[in-house]
Amino acid sequence: MSQVIFVVLMIAALLWPLVLVLREPLMAALTGRGEMRFPLDPLWATAPLPALALALLGPDGSLSLSAWLLGGAWVLDEPRRVLLAFTALLWLLSGWYARGYLVGERDRANAGNGASAARLSRFAVLWPLTLSGNLLLVAEDIASFYLGFAVMTFAAYGLVIHSGTRDALTGGRAYLIMAVVGEGLILGGLLWGAGTLGALTLGEFREGLATAPHGAWIGLLLWLGFGVKAGVAGLHLWLPLAHPVAPTPASAVLSGAMVKAGVVGWVATLPLGEPAAEAAFVGLGRAMLLVGLVGAFGAALLGVWQRHPKAVLAYSSVSQLGMLAALVGTGLVAPALWAALAPAVVLFAAHHGLTKGALFLGVGIGEHPPRLPAWVLALLLALPALSLAGVLGSGLATKWAFKAALYEGGHSGLVTWLSLAAVGTTALMARTLWCQWQGERQARHDGLVPLGAPMPLAWLLLVVSALTLPLWLPVLGMRPEAPPVAELAGLWWPALLGVVLALVGGGLVHYRLPRLAKRRLPPGDLWWPLASGLSRLWVATWPWLERLAAAKAAWVAWWVALERSGTSALEALGGGERWLRRHAAVLMMAVAVGLALVLLFSAA
Repeated sequence: MSQVIFVVLMIAALLWPLVLVLREPLMAALTGRGEMRFPLDPLWATAPLPALALALLGPDGSLSLSAWLLGGAWVLDEPRRVLLAFTALLWLLSGWYARGYLVGERDRANAGNGASAARLSRFAVLWPLTLSGNLLLVAEDIASFYLGFAVMTFAAYGLVIHSGTRDALTGGRAYLIMAVVGEGLILGGLLWGAGTLGALTLGEFREGLATAPHGAWIGLLLWLGFGVKAGVAGLHLWLPLAHPVAPTPASAVLSGAMVKAGVVGWVATLPLGEPAAEAAFVGLGRAMLLVGLVGAFGAALLGVWQRHPKAVLAYSSVSQLGMLAALVGTGLVAPALWAALAPAVVLFAAHHGLTKGALFLGVGIGEHPPRLPAWVLALLLALPALSLAGVLGSGLATKWAFKAALYEGGHSGLVTWLSLAAVGTTALMARTLWCQWQGERQARHDGLVPLGAPMPLAWLLLVVSALTLPLWLPVLGMRPEAPPVAELAGLWWPALLGVVLALVGGGLVHYRLPRLAKRRLPPGDLWWPLASGLSRLWVATWPWLERLAAAKAAWVAWWVALERSGTSALEALGGGERWLRRHAAVLMMAVAVGLALVLLFSAA
């Protein structure tokens, strides 16, 4: 009976978003309407509900379909259950939030604005389509896993460019370019590894990769490919450009759920915890560790100079994912430690996903504040920021989980580096709250939103879910330990130091260095010099390309002329052949007479 329940819930979780994708286009085609009738109704927002039910109520199990691709396999175990639960919950509340966030777009569409109607229809289709790809990552077979990853990646492009503004198109261009690079690396690594190992499932792939010839090179491709999605330092260029321009609910799922797909890809394909892994994987792990720490610190330094809260939060995601990359890299360096470190990584991913989603949705709340006293709203906006900084709630439990694992494995030095990175996280949260406070003061003059409206309600539920994550995780089979009272000082000092540095640095820049305070560092950092350099390179090489094109045209013209002359010669030969056919009898008679005359005279 439990297997039947699992199969039903799994099929519903995977198919229901696709049903909602097709619902409106099919209805429009059947009724002859050219536009969607109710694109963001309550039924549309239920797309992740079966997946959430599967995570919370479904038993562990597996589903196999031999007729699907190369053989489909979907598995639900404890790590997948936790990841599926926070992913579905974030998508569910963000979708409900979107119903209020896009109400102005809906009103303009109802008033006859064709551009708004087109944007709303596109959002209504691409949202559940992107979700379906995200949910397909519970697959165990390689083909389904990559299919879900690719669908999620390319469908999300339409969410990034939703507004159609210049900044949105720039962010979408950066996102799409990096997405193509990442997908190419992932596909190359999966095909190389699967072909070498003869593996069709991720478990076989991961085990075989540990001792495969050129396994470390395959692992490098996968680390870089999934690292594009995870915002690894140097591959993060799209993230600070795409998140600020996307609609706020799309930014929440981009940063909260979809970037975690990169971490899921690492855990699913790299030989973490495999004692037989080649020594080359230790080098790859050290590279991941180093690049992760560089991203954690570098993103914090770049993020504190941003002015838009969503840009600050985007750099915060790069910093937090850098910490996760460092932890995954440690699992390659010390395989014996991975058994203790893996639950901490899963908890970190779930905590960051829900908390960062609450922070992004809070940006929209600051722009459209609900009917709450200003101090209550400020406190509610600060709670997820304090959690992300590791002061309370799921953030405190997460910090203790990976610190305890690292201390047990003798990696106290890494604990120190991660604690220093947490100082940067606190500074980024302080910067976010400052930017939100400035925007919220202006928004209060434009009117307040009822507390029971979709935006405030979804945001409040997500804040509560994020803060209480350690309390409801036991429902999913994971029981994070509360930190001992004696360890609280060691867990809190990075946040306290971050607050002090934020106050001192902010005051120094504002009062002592006002010119520096007015300087604006555009989000995207390395994107702009790279784009400028490529533009200049294009301008410099354009004359040479024109010369090559002219030379190619001349070469083609010479060959065409040669072909024409050859064709003319063949036509002449053909004419001669036709003349010979017409006069063949006369010629043969002439030859015969000539031969007879020769014989006659030779005989005389």
